[in-house]
Amino acid sequence: MRNIKITIEYEGTSYKGWQRQANGITVQEVIENVLSKITGEVIKLFGSGRTDSGVHAIAQVANFKTESSLSTGQLMKGMNTSLPGDIVIIKCDEVPSDFHSQYSAKRKTYMYRILNRPHPSALLRHTTWFRRNKLDLESMRKAVELLPGEHDFRLFAHSDITVRTTVRTVYSANLTRRGDLLIFEIEANGFLKRMVRMITGALYQIGTGKMTIVEFGEMLNTKKPEDINFISAPARGLFLKKVDYT
Repeated sequence: MRNIKITIEYEGTSYKGWQRQANGITVQEVIENVLSKITGEVIKLFGSGRTDSGVHAIAQVANFKTESSLSTGQLMKGMNTSLPGDIVIIKCDEVPSDFHSQYSAKRKTYMYRILNRPHPSALLRHTTWFRRNKLDLESMRKAVELLPGEHDFRLFAHSDITVRTTVRTVYSANLTRRGDLLIFEIEANGFLKRMVRMITGALYQIGTGKMTIVEFGEMLNTKKPEDINFISAPARGLFLKKVDYT
């Protein structure tokens, strides 16, 4: 039995997220179906983590076990020939049997893009969050500087999460402007459901003056500021950028 690791790029607009489910088509299901046809086996993909409906990936990682004798090059070519255009396999490698795309991961990087200009974009509408407000970028950056380190992100998580702990370690975080795009990147040892989207929503509120840097810092200590209506940035601007295993 061989263990195959694949790195996947996808545009998540048309999918109900990564994980196979009953109420809609998912990225995992599409790739599993293609692999099952290629190998003649029932293939089960193990992803590095779930991405929500509408979220994209620059380099999602998954692995599967197979008895197929097809080379990694043949597997990759077969997948890319059969997959729809919004899912592409960018790398395919044989890895040790104990490698698991989720449990072997050491850290992940997510990226969120805000299109900040007076008018929307026809070409970027599925991959950015359009905001026309003039934003206080300096204040947003000062808030981002508070993120590195160990924090309890309970207030930045979806209410239905069921995890052992909501404490996560952030290794780096930055906010840059490239033309009309504001790009927020964050690297951590793990992420909670909606965590990046809720942090981005809070940063946006800071940029519009509806939240202070002090209130943002209080949230990192699980103290909910009074009179703050939390918002979650929409899925369409979020990308899983990188998964590290070393």
